[in-house]
Amino acid sequence: MSERWARTLLTAYRWAGAAAYPVIGGYVAWRATKGKEEHNRRRERYGRAGLPRPEGPLVWLHAASVGETIAVAPLIERIVDFGINVVLTTGTVTSAQVAKERLGDRIIHQYVPLDLKPAVSRFLDHWQPDLAIIAESEIWPMTILELGARRVPQVLVNGRLSDRSFASWSKRGFIAEALLENLAHVIAQSEVDAERFHKLGARPVTVSGNLKVDTVPPPVDAEILARIKGEIGNRKVWAAVSTHDGEEDAAVHVHTLLRGRHSDLLTVIVPRHPERADAIAAACAEKGLTVARRSLGDKISSGTDIFLGDTIGEMGLYLRLTEIAFVGRSLTGQGGQNPLEPAMLETAVLAGRNVQNFRESYQKLAAAGGARFVRDKDVLAGAVNFLLNNEPERRKMMDAGMRTVEEMRGSLAKTLQALEPYIHPLIVQARLGTAVNGSGR
Repeated sequence: MSERWARTLLTAYRWAGAAAYPVIGGYVAWRATKGKEEHNRRRERYGRAGLPRPEGPLVWLHAASVGETIAVAPLIERIVDFGINVVLTTGTVTSAQVAKERLGDRIIHQYVPLDLKPAVSRFLDHWQPDLAIIAESEIWPMTILELGARRVPQVLVNGRLSDRSFASWSKRGFIAEALLENLAHVIAQSEVDAERFHKLGARPVTVSGNLKVDTVPPPVDAEILARIKGEIGNRKVWAAVSTHDGEEDAAVHVHTLLRGRHSDLLTVIVPRHPERADAIAAACAEKGLTVARRSLGDKISSGTDIFLGDTIGEMGLYLRLTEIAFVGRSLTGQGGQNPLEPAMLETAVLAGRNVQNFRESYQKLAAAGGARFVRDKDVLAGAVNFLLNNEPERRKMMDAGMRTVEEMRGSLAKTLQALEPYIHPLIVQARLGTAVNGSGR
């Protein structure tokens, strides 16, 4: 009965999407006015291709946003090295920029089609993927069902289910099973994630570790880094990165408490969403703090209190300015943000206790001494003060973090091994195509 009910609901979802399709344009247009869509590429959201399909085997790989795009970039590079075409779809403007920076013209980038049958069908009709690879936890019912109907193998890589997502899907277990049965393989980040996918009906499920560990450190423009370091000079610096609402106030609180003990203190604040920068800068000014904004090209002077990192794609710059970083969405937010980038850049990591989305990474970093948890903004101030005053302890945390990241590496190789049955036929196809084209000349 539950299986029949699941089919009924998914059919209703399909028809509801088809009915909504003609009027969805207004919503996409509104997003474009907010900078959340590229105005001249909105057609891609309806599955209308911006480029022709190349000849030969093609893999469609979807990564929702910036973190997922960075995580799968090395995997994409390996697939492209096999001679296989890759169409990468993402859902945000920032992730599209990251894809361009990291992968350039080695891949075709498109915005992911809306999860409505007309859009998905048009996308699949044009690109005709031989394999679909989905990153982390992007479970879109219509897309999964349409791929299943066309017998296109679907593999979820770097699979993760947060506590909230697992609880939500568990309440609708029969729907989850009806969707996940379409996946040829789930490659999960951890044993916990694997068990969750298995309980929801996925088969088979293997564990690879976190692909984010096998990425290279975020890049930086050496000239810009040298210039900004020159402006900072010998001042003491700490950073609050990937912050969410309320955590910038905590960073300002820390700065206000500590500048009496460290008169030359500079606090770097990097909000997760740079569009909040105006409000953050205004709040700092109300408290009498001098702010230099990266987006405006402001210079850091001896009187600058806050360096506001309100740009996209420059985390590599901000993390290289400090040896101490609080990672946000963990104190006032829920779930945490990725601590691996700071750790791989030899940065002592501090975070609140709400880090469920990166539980395994934090557990390993904390066990090795590379990360510490803080209860509130006052404890955060104490931790920052301690690390500023104790170079040996700070260095111990930095070294432990880097060592932990190195020990966690290997996910890319495990992922490629699990993908081998699906990738190998495409490699053969690509080589045969090259040989045929070569003989034709």
